[in-house]
Amino acid sequence: MTNPLQTLQRRTPLGWLQLSHEKGRLLVAMAGIAFADVLMFMQLGFQNALYDSATRLPKELNADIVLLSPQARNLIDLSDFSRRRLYQAANVPGVESAEPLYANTVSWRNPETRKETPMLVVGFNPSQPAFNLPEVNRNVDKLKLPDYVLFDRGSRGNYKETIAQLDQGKTVTTEIENRTIYIDGTFQVGASFGADGALMASDQTFLRLFPRRDAAKISAGLIQVQPGQDPKQVVDAMKAALPDDVRVLTRDEFVQFEKSYWQQNTAIGFIFTLGTAMGFVVGVIIVYQVLSTDVNAHMAEYATFKAMGYRSTYLLGIVFEEAIILSVLGFLPGVGVSVGLYHLTRNATNLPLMMTLARSLGVLFLTFLMCMISGAIATRRLQSADPADIF
Repeated sequence: MTNPLQTLQRRTPLGWLQLSHEKGRLLVAMAGIAFADVLMFMQLGFQNALYDSATRLPKELNADIVLLSPQARNLIDLSDFSRRRLYQAANVPGVESAEPLYANTVSWRNPETRKETPMLVVGFNPSQPAFNLPEVNRNVDKLKLPDYVLFDRGSRGNYKETIAQLDQGKTVTTEIENRTIYIDGTFQVGASFGADGALMASDQTFLRLFPRRDAAKISAGLIQVQPGQDPKQVVDAMKAALPDDVRVLTRDEFVQFEKSYWQQNTAIGFIFTLGTAMGFVVGVIIVYQVLSTDVNAHMAEYATFKAMGYRSTYLLGIVFEEAIILSVLGFLPGVGVSVGLYHLTRNATNLPLMMTLARSLGVLFLTFLMCMISGAIATRRLQSADPADIF
């Protein structure tokens, strides 16, 4: 009885031989697949950077439950609601503390370039830190001083000199709405698609920066539950106790709320998904052209194989073998170029654009699928391979 392993070892790698015989065609095919992979990598990278940058700050909230206005869209655009709801929430059984959070975007003047750029300003009670950010919590006493803020060193823009001065313990001054503010510390969060960076301030400094803001109106409420209490049960009790003019979410639900906004309610999330699909389609077309040309060029040889008694499944296997080889050879330069582009983009934008194993495996699977679909389309030509064609 023939050993299948020995049969496999004796099998001539016709797929590889046909591809390597036309080296120019092989290089063009590899370049085309790599291009399609780069398109998919960049679109998926930007999409994940969008979600990661939007949810980094919500993930660091020092809260079990978050109160929002029903009109709130995302962290950059939080509608106000009455502070009275916060006091009512504090009386719900299982609640340990309830603190206000203020958030708004503002144009601030870059201390170095003097150009105005959008920044997210977050105000909170410095006696009750609102975020699980060690750098913020170490410097929280500085926020008790009027007009003092902490600066996000991951902000987009030219801040090298500013950060260097802050690292030396110096205070940097700049302006927001014609008001002088003092930067006396840094933290690391990073830029997002909605703002170039963030500033941490006390609630009193925040209200001074926005004098038209009603202090009785807050952007969000941060609720801590008592030890041993189930946040979801407290959420249910809070929903029953509070009117419909406030929305009650767990912190994880708030993170998902932020992600869903960019994913479903903005064009940018759809564009990145569409871009990934277009890269996939481009790859299918390129590989199909290569395999179809190869099948046409060797139609007489395929007909000869049929005349020798080889079945159509064997011929189809040769084409699929070529498709698998092309997917691997094209993926390797594609992932290499994408890593370099990620690095360049991250340095230029401060967005969290990094290659991950999950994304690499995902694109590799899409590349295999792309090549197999192209191979399946190209093999239709083999049905017409007739032994009579060689005469």
